[in-house]
Amino acid sequence: MGILKDKLSGYDAPQKAMQAGIYPYFRVIESDQDTEVLINGKRVLMFGSNSYLGLTNHPKVKEAAKAAIDKYGSGCAGSRFLNGTLDIHLELENKCARLVNKEAALCYSTGFQVNLGVVSILAGRHDYLFLDELDHASIIEGSRLSFSKVLKYAHNDMDALESKLKLCPKDRIKLIVADGVFSMEGDILKLPELVRLAKKYKASIMVDDAHSIGVLGKNGAGTASHFGLTDQVDLIMGTFSKSLASLGGFIAADKEVINYIKHNSRSLIFSASMTPSSTAAVLASIEIMENEPERIKHLWDMTAFALEGFQSAGFDTGKSETPIIPLFIRDDIMALKLTQILLADGIFVNPVVAPAVPKEDSLIRYSLMATHTKEQVEISIEKISKAAKKLGILKLQTVY
Repeated sequence: MGILKDKLSGYDAPQKAMQAGIYPYFRVIESDQDTEVLINGKRVLMFGSNSYLGLTNHPKVKEAAKAAIDKYGSGCAGSRFLNGTLDIHLELENKCARLVNKEAALCYSTGFQVNLGVVSILAGRHDYLFLDELDHASIIEGSRLSFSKVLKYAHNDMDALESKLKLCPKDRIKLIVADGVFSMEGDILKLPELVRLAKKYKASIMVDDAHSIGVLGKNGAGTASHFGLTDQVDLIMGTFSKSLASLGGFIAADKEVINYIKHNSRSLIFSASMTPSSTAAVLASIEIMENEPERIKHLWDMTAFALEGFQSAGFDTGKSETPIIPLFIRDDIMALKLTQILLADGIFVNPVVAPAVPKEDSLIRYSLMATHTKEQVEISIEKISKAAKKLGILKLQTVY
């Protein structure tokens, strides 16, 4: 490969982290994604999963996936645009539209493809995209493929957003795209204020509900439902790989908008369809979510319990108000060391370090599932606090 190989061979950051014993990625799990997982033959408490409703190993979800394989086979062997549309794809789209109370929905093979394929095509060369600086990477990548002008505003700062909106001509498309729940910080979009600005400046709104579906709103319908503002949000995006225990994603909006996306979104047209098993698993998960509201209630009970516990121990949990709880370490190396110590002690968490966040914002991302017990949460708080104190991260506080 010549020059290319020479250049890429110089990238040795992972090797250095491995040599230092603090490399935290690609940890191999040998079991299902539950509150306990098996790593290197050892049981470990899982607090690094996005399975907020704990449905990945639910019997009804697994049975639905198996039955779909028996009926449809293992894959669709083509894109939705050509030979890859199944009747259950349409059933799922109708179900997603009803869930978020929109006219229509369109399903993609991954959530990343939704944002990539939607954000890139809605605004044109003379139009504007407004992005929260902490929006998900898939939104950023979609904006890079758009011909529109991209303006970022400070995180959840509505004054900063308004200062950008003021700069734009009134007769141009202005699309604001923001996460409903921000995936690392765990805080919720200030949607009421954003809606007010959108009305004032005649802008449209797209909310990424990847971490909101199954967590916020009536029956887990997401951020707009949570605030009672569904009719004020133009597009709602969601994923199936988190609360809904599968793989894929959707975009929901008015029929005219979905019709345009369906025939212009390259990541839909040129990608293979969701597999039958993935589709059936989502259908089963939505049914469980809607019929078992106690799951969401328990998730929020555990969230309140964990937040109080970590804050009492002296951790800075930022502005989190959801099952995503950031434990700010503010030092990359310390965050990596803490992660490794905890794994050895039977606690799985995820480190978030530069360049994913600025070095001064490095953190441990602790996330909850509806299937976690109070005892498991107590154990995790105790072990995390003990390890943080040992490393000098918690210096003056009393361990919880």
